[in-house]
Amino acid sequence: MKYEYRFQVRLHDTDRAGVVFFARLFTHAHDAYEAFMASAGLGLGAMIEAGLCLPVAHASADYLLPLRHGEAVVVMLTIARLGQTSFTVAHEFRCGAEVRARLQTVHVFLDPRSGRPSALPQDMRARLAPFAAPAPGGKAD
Repeated sequence: MKYEYRFQVRLHDTDRAGVVFFARLFTHAHDAYEAFMASAGLGLGAMIEAGLCLPVAHASADYLLPLRHGEAVVVMLTIARLGQTSFTVAHEFRCGAEVRARLQTVHVFLDPRSGRPSALPQDMRARLAPFAAPAPGGKAD
C-alpha cells in the first residue's frame, strides 16, 4: 500500500533558476513523512512527548527532472524496508505520470535510556507493515 501526500510548489521553494532548490525536497519529504505517521496512528508529537526517538540516520535523493513554481506534486510514500531497529521511507515525487525525484530516509528507533538502536515497538511495526514493499523473495523482512 502507498500513502499519498500532495502539495503545490511555492515561490519560496525555488531557486534563482526557477526550479525547486534541492534541499526543499527534503522539507517536503519530511512533511509527507509526518502526515503519513499521523495517518498510521504514530503521531510524532505524541512520540516525542513519550520520550521516543526516531532520528534520520541516512538520507539520499535522486533528482530526475525539475519541479517548477506552481506545479502540483504528489508524493507517493512507501516503507522500502522494515528492519529490526529501523525502517526506510521511500518518497517518489510525481507531477502527473512523470517521476521527478526519489528520496529515501532511514529512521532508527533509539532506546530512550541508552540512546542506542533498539527493536522497533511491535505496535509501530504493525502500523508500518501494510505500507512495506515486499523484499526480494516476496516478503517484508
